[in-house]
Amino acid sequence: MTTLQSILEYKLTQALTPTHLEVINESHNHNVPKGSESHFKVIVVSPVFEGKNLVARHRQVYGLLAQEMSEAIHALALHTKTPAEWQKEHPDFVSPPCLGGSKK
Repeated sequence: MTTLQSILEYKLTQALTPTHLEVINESHNHNVPKGSESHFKVIVVSPVFEGKNLVARHRQVYGLLAQEMSEAIHALALHTKTPAEWQKEHPDFVSPPCLGGSKK
């Protein structure tokens, strides 16, 4: 069974080639039937956002998910970052570069 969450993940991955993506179903926090997929939080980090302001980034995501927004999603919280912004906010999240290990 394909879930709405997996559709969102697929569409965002295909269009934005993110370095980090979280699609979190927050529907359980709302007054909706059990198992609903109507409220989501998306954290997406993509080089595609370089040079774009927050409004342009959100418009791009809303455009990618227009069908889902019109048919199924009631609320969508967006956190859109460039890789540099993400690394600045989460310096411990990025793995250090490989120093060669057993290749030496």
